[in-house]
Amino acid sequence: MNFASDNAAPIVPEILAAIERANEGFALAYGNDQWTRALERRMSEVFERDVAMFLVATGTAANALAVAHCSQPWSSVLCFAEAHLATDEAGAPEFYGGGLKLALLPGANGKLAPDTVKVALGKGRGVPHSVIPGVLSLSQSTELGTVYRTDQVRALAEVAHKGGLLVHLDGARLGNAIAALGCTPAEATWKAGVDVLSFGATKCGALEAEAVVFFDPKRAEGMPSRRKRAGQLISKQRFMAAQFDAFLHDGLWLKLARHSNAAAARLAKRLPEAGLRSVWPVEANEVFVVLPSTADARLRAAGATYGSWSSDFLPADTAAAHGDKLVRLVTSFATTDADLEKFVGIARET
Repeated sequence: MNFASDNAAPIVPEILAAIERANEGFALAYGNDQWTRALERRMSEVFERDVAMFLVATGTAANALAVAHCSQPWSSVLCFAEAHLATDEAGAPEFYGGGLKLALLPGANGKLAPDTVKVALGKGRGVPHSVIPGVLSLSQSTELGTVYRTDQVRALAEVAHKGGLLVHLDGARLGNAIAALGCTPAEATWKAGVDVLSFGATKCGALEAEAVVFFDPKRAEGMPSRRKRAGQLISKQRFMAAQFDAFLHDGLWLKLARHSNAAAARLAKRLPEAGLRSVWPVEANEVFVVLPSTADARLRAAGATYGSWSSDFLPADTAAAHGDKLVRLVTSFATTDADLEKFVGIARET
């Protein structure tokens, strides 16, 4: 019953096999290898246009370098107040951005609204006194397990572009969002107005494989040096490229995402059997629930793992008694029906 994080899941067998195949013989370092060149072509095929791609080792690096590259040290990045960029990067965006500022915005169900962004763009005294917004960052899927529809991304991007901002998408769980939407990668990103993407494979079954993808290669000028300066130019990059290649081959990434999404949906559907319900709509692979202290104790004693959570944006109808806990349950490609059955069974015991 491991619902702590999809990061805790093992490596997908197809990706592990790809790493082993890439381990045969010698290859030039720092991305000058056949696997990286092949992946650059595949990325362009997947997104239906020429892209500039830069592999990095972590999602933190992908997010921080992406927003730093698209902004100035005296500018700000608009994002949801509980975005991973704001709460889980240990100041990396500000560090790599030379002191840029994160402007934290409210949102319902983990999503920003165009009017909220418009208000943020209208604040401040202007140049040279105020920090000027330079990037709008969205998470897809969001930190609360919800998904922006493509029209919602497009509406936000239109506001951002009109205000002179670039749009960054934190796609650590992009596959889950696309699987939920039933759209194409192109429709979910650049066709909706996204300028730069942090594309994650690690949460979805890779060992360590993240990428910064620019949908206009001209915007990537200087990124090779920025990545190197950040310590993210990996010498044996072929192993990262091989992972991503296997991840994208024959739509494996979307197959894995559909499995984890379906597991989350089944879990949410069965929670009422234990007198529980999801706090936010379950649209990807994260389920948030308020657990009574007794159920929490039983589950943990039985070996269930999941994370405690907190949020300033709980729905108005969310009630929690003293000692109850808001927790996050994350499903993965490795989640089984037996995991769900056992969890619900223990949670409903009286």
